[in-house]
Amino acid sequence: MTRSWPCPSARVRELIRAGAESALRPPAMWAEELHAAVLDADRTQAIAADPVLADGLRQTNVDNVVHWAAANIQDPGCRVPPHLGTQALDTARDLVRRGLDTNALDTYRAGQNVAWRFWMEICFSLTSDPDELRELLDVTALSISTYVNDTIAGISRRMQEELDTLVHGTNADRRAAVALILEGSPISARRAELKLGYGLTGPHTAAVVWSTARGGLEELEAAAEELVRLTGARRRLTVVATAGTLWIWLPVANTVCTEELAEVLSSRPHVRVSIGRPGRDVDGFRRSHLDALTAQRMLARLSSSRQVARYEDVQLVALMTADPTHADEFVSEALGALRHADPELQQVVRTYVREQCNASRTAERLYTHRNTVLRRLAKADELLPRPLSEDVVGVGAALEVLRWRGADS
Repeated sequence: MTRSWPCPSARVRELIRAGAESALRPPAMWAEELHAAVLDADRTQAIAADPVLADGLRQTNVDNVVHWAAANIQDPGCRVPPHLGTQALDTARDLVRRGLDTNALDTYRAGQNVAWRFWMEICFSLTSDPDELRELLDVTALSISTYVNDTIAGISRRMQEELDTLVHGTNADRRAAVALILEGSPISARRAELKLGYGLTGPHTAAVVWSTARGGLEELEAAAEELVRLTGARRRLTVVATAGTLWIWLPVANTVCTEELAEVLSSRPHVRVSIGRPGRDVDGFRRSHLDALTAQRMLARLSSSRQVARYEDVQLVALMTADPTHADEFVSEALGALRHADPELQQVVRTYVREQCNASRTAERLYTHRNTVLRRLAKADELLPRPLSEDVVGVGAALEVLRWRGADS
């Protein structure tokens, strides 16, 4: 027998409305706890490792809470309709395109547990009357659990629809073949080439093209075409990894000019491109892609404003920033007050390190006078915890981290 929906008393309706108004403005610490619970679970590691998926899931977390709270301001204690907004459905589609199934929706349960603890704190701050508190918790527990169940059911249906679409689409064939290659699974090169429509023998340069904002694939396709043009490639293999991410392979071993590509992309500020090292044959196909993913994750981890990153340029920084807390400590200890100095001064020191501590070559590279370089290096020594000559490698590495964080130019 189906349980009838409870009709809370007037007093409890008043309390629910007041609590929902508070829930619309959750403290930042609580939001971080919610995101951590959702993204740190074992089943969500594949999601957490992908910046686009992770950002989509974070936004969905916030939207879910806001949706429930807004409904309970309008009609306290109601059965809230499932939240099937654009962001939630886009994320569901992306999960399917990355080969994940409805088990990934366990993230909603993890989020529910954190949200419930937060909601109980609100409830206990609203009343100390045991009868009111009992009714308040009983009604809202049913409302929250039903809301989550209904939302999961709706998202599950959307994922199944997307799966049905992909199973019969060419992107699904390409995605499946790429997955086998990347995992090192036994698949003949000939069979893979037939599914991909792309030759695996010869050179390959992989790239990941993605957007940090909502947008269509048209913008990403345009960026991919610019990459093709700048490398001189005659064709490309494209796999739609998510609604906001393309995986690209080009049959070339050309070095991409990051400055030129960044200039072209400046009119599309939300688009990012990471590029792997060129490789050959199946192993090169795989390695170049993994390089590009590493560079992508580094840009996301550092919240970098830079639009283009080649793996060759960020390999050291990617390794150093794998643990953001330790990386931040290293930068502070290596640079001291230089960390917050004028970007122009940081650039002089960074260029000096790159030019193997040759002041004349540094001056030529920066189009300035050698004496100007020497004065700025002396100023840097005053700001550094110890002279540059005693920690050239450490200072240079720390300045590279700052550069990719966008702290300077």
